[in-house]
Amino acid sequence: MQYLHTMVRVSDLDASLRFYCDLLGLKEVRRKENEKGRFTLVFLAASFDEARSARLTAPELELTYNWDPEEYSGGRNFGHLAYRVDDIYALCQKLQDNGVTINRPPRDGHMAFVKSPDGISVELLQKGDALEPQEPWASMENTGSW
Repeated sequence: MQYLHTMVRVSDLDASLRFYCDLLGLKEVRRKENEKGRFTLVFLAASFDEARSARLTAPELELTYNWDPEEYSGGRNFGHLAYRVDDIYALCQKLQDNGVTINRPPRDGHMAFVKSPDGISVELLQKGDALEPQEPWASMENTGSW
C-alpha cells in the first residue's frame, strides 16, 4: 500500500491556490481539466516532496474544483492536513499579515492551526525541536475552532 494524496473540494480555485501555494508554500505539480465532467483537479506538493511527487505522483494534496457551484460544509469533520515547516513563527506571521486567522497560535513554538478559504483545518508543525516561546504568539488566545 502507498499513500497517494488527500483530496479537498474547493469553492474558489484562485483563493485556494493563493492560500496553499502563495501563503503555505506548496507547489502546483500538475493540473487536469475535465470539460465533460465540468471539474478541475490541481495537484500540489510540498517543496520537500516535489521530486518524489514527480516520480511517484505522491504524496500530494488534490484540490477538486467543480465548475458548477456547490455548497460545501464540514471542513472540521474532514479532520486536518498537516505540514512540517522550517519556521512556524515566520509562517504564522506571513499568514496573519495576509488576512489568515491563526486559530490555534504556536504558543509552544511547535504547533499551530489555521483554516483554508474552504474551512479545511491545516496543522503546522515546527521542524525539529520546538522554538523558544515568543510574543505575540506565547500569550495569544485561540480563535474559533480548528
